[in-house]
Amino acid sequence: MIGSDCSYWGSLMSLDHPKLEAIDGSNHRLAIVAANYNKKLVDALLVNAHDTLRARGAHEPEIIRVPGSAELPYAASLLAASGNYEAIITIGVLIAGETNHHNFIGNSTADALQRLSLQYDLPVINGILITENRAQAEARAGDTINRGKEFAEAALAMAQLRKKWTTNKNQ
Repeated sequence: MIGSDCSYWGSLMSLDHPKLEAIDGSNHRLAIVAANYNKKLVDALLVNAHDTLRARGAHEPEIIRVPGSAELPYAASLLAASGNYEAIITIGVLIAGETNHHNFIGNSTADALQRLSLQYDLPVINGILITENRAQAEARAGDTINRGKEFAEAALAMAQLRKKWTTNKNQ
């Protein structure tokens, strides 16, 4: 029975992803902040996010690179404070090592990005993968499942939501 095999369930990744309607991105200005740590994996996510924004007609996104995932919230904060963007996507990859450091970075950045989003009333998409090993990270940043597309689609959906409700507020 599959359900009783814990190793089977432990090796699965979520294949679920939101089924969003195609959003016209032509009225949206976005930025992407990407870590340089685990660069090959981050680049795969970045390319897919960028290509998705381009395919949806969004303005060319501002792309900022930072050393690692821990630096993503600060860079996103600078972009949010500029008032030039309707959504910010952060992209990083954290892979477990011999210590629990990846979880500490993952938790602290998730908290910081959420606070930043609420502080600036701006969608800040947490595109940081946290995995137990490189194979899991490669699976999520590969050709079959590339979360970069999902991050871009989420940013466009939230930018559209923000625009709708902030426009209505000002009328």
